[in-house]
Amino acid sequence: MKIFSNQLHHLHKGRQEMFRGRLVDCHEVPQRLEHVLSELERRPVGELLTPSGDLPLDEALLRVHSPEYLTFLSTAWDEWVSLSPDNVSRDALPSVWPLPGNQAFRTDRPPLNFAAKLGQYAFDAGTPLMSGSWTAAREGAACALAAAQAVSKGESSAVALTRPPGHHAGKAYMGGYCFLNNAAIAAQHLSSQGLQRIAVMDIDYHHGNGTQAIFDERSDVYTVSIHGDPQTEYPFFLGHADERGTGAGEGYNLNFPLPKGTAFETWYDILQKALQVIADFSPQALVVPLGLDTYEGDPISGFKLKSVHYLQVGRALASLRLPTVFTLEGGYAVADFGRNTVNVLEGFQSI
Repeated sequence: MKIFSNQLHHLHKGRQEMFRGRLVDCHEVPQRLEHVLSELERRPVGELLTPSGDLPLDEALLRVHSPEYLTFLSTAWDEWVSLSPDNVSRDALPSVWPLPGNQAFRTDRPPLNFAAKLGQYAFDAGTPLMSGSWTAAREGAACALAAAQAVSKGESSAVALTRPPGHHAGKAYMGGYCFLNNAAIAAQHLSSQGLQRIAVMDIDYHHGNGTQAIFDERSDVYTVSIHGDPQTEYPFFLGHADERGTGAGEGYNLNFPLPKGTAFETWYDILQKALQVIADFSPQALVVPLGLDTYEGDPISGFKLKSVHYLQVGRALASLRLPTVFTLEGGYAVADFGRNTVNVLEGFQSI
């Protein structure tokens, strides 16, 4: 198993986020990945690598995200600081949004005001953008691309230790601590290498709305997700069971929303059903957005999985016997995040 680590992730260190109506310290912190690296040092499950500097990253990003959005991300911090020198000590958070489908708001005339542009490209106020956000997110995407490249060249599995996470980011928007959609970048690279059927099995507590939206009209990428019911759980506006894909992609998206408080036994039964659906699709590769916020101790989630259960989760994923790319997503019980992550990988390798 090749494991690609984002060595620049620490450059993204948000100060505050808007959470349930108030500004709080960020839940998504550099220590998350540091705990994973520490656990990998204690329990090595693969070769730890950094992505090559000659990856075709720009092309890979443009296959998933709009050029306007990528330009915004790459210039946002400089524009934010140019508004006021004091902004160098403040993260950028949006404060105004154009409501989609509301004829009172136009989106065909891109605004010049930075606050408006930030709102145009963000769907929440919980994703602080700071000086190193673009650099860190870009290097995380490079890890995802490197992992997908390794699998496309014959590796049975590869892991992208992507931080910040990615599965909430859409073609032209950020949110949920995510800027670039690492899982989509990995899946798209596998597709570009000639694979005709790819499955995405998202096991994060929060629905991967960005990944679903990116592949919504495609039949070659089957997106499956088990997550907290969006009627009560973030991201709220996508992830319902009746969302099956549109156009050519109809029937190639499957959501399993579950109530807050779901125990492992129920969750695992659903995982087995989801994996059977994927097996019936006969994919040539699997991408797993690996969220560990299903853990019982997670401060912003609500499922009841214990650390030992993640060994079983890894074994279940491995039972598909598919070339597999993991991207690192949520999990905010920071001290236990490394153990839970490596448990999945250890379980996966035991099959």
